[in-house]
Amino acid sequence: MRVAIVVFDGFSELDTFITFGLLNRLGTSGWKAELAAPSARVTSMGGVTVDTPQPLEFANEAGAVVFPGGLYSRAIAENSAVIDRLQLDPVRQLIGGQCSGTLLLARLGLLADLPAATDVASKPWMVQAGVRVADDTPFHARGPVATAGGAFAAHYLATWLMWKGAGLEAATQALQQTAPVGQKDDWTERLLAVVRPHVGAVPG
Repeated sequence: MRVAIVVFDGFSELDTFITFGLLNRLGTSGWKAELAAPSARVTSMGGVTVDTPQPLEFANEAGAVVFPGGLYSRAIAENSAVIDRLQLDPVRQLIGGQCSGTLLLARLGLLADLPAATDVASKPWMVQAGVRVADDTPFHARGPVATAGGAFAAHYLATWLMWKGAGLEAATQALQQTAPVGQKDDWTERLLAVVRPHVGAVPG
């Protein structure tokens, strides 16, 4: 599974790198998460500049696509020159948005009547865009589309992607590898418990 984590200037480091790190724990199973962007280099909201190995269009061919939150998500969602470069297909792709990244899912017409999880700061923008916001919910998914709210909800989004794409056993192993010492079982089960109602019939 190749995963495009789509980033723009002002991206959230936590949204992005928690998901990036967890998904790449499945490297031995053929998974590879990569940053994709409209430019060869982007700078995070905290001033971290990173090279982006994939162009924005990589998202169109990847097996899964993630939109982390960022400072300029609202402006990007209104920028047709950027949005028109994205041609995603929920029939063959798993697609997730986090915090203000959910605005991009809405702009791409991927949410329909799906209740969306998002962070408090992004909620007014989501409501203005006509999206039904799932209040006080860190994670929500239906079928191949998922949303998450809050930076550390990246754990839930990554768990969902791994479970949907690689099965429960692979997801559990990846989570246990990264769990806090002495909390492996509790940590892993808490993440799985949040995601379980949204997974549906998948392997494992």
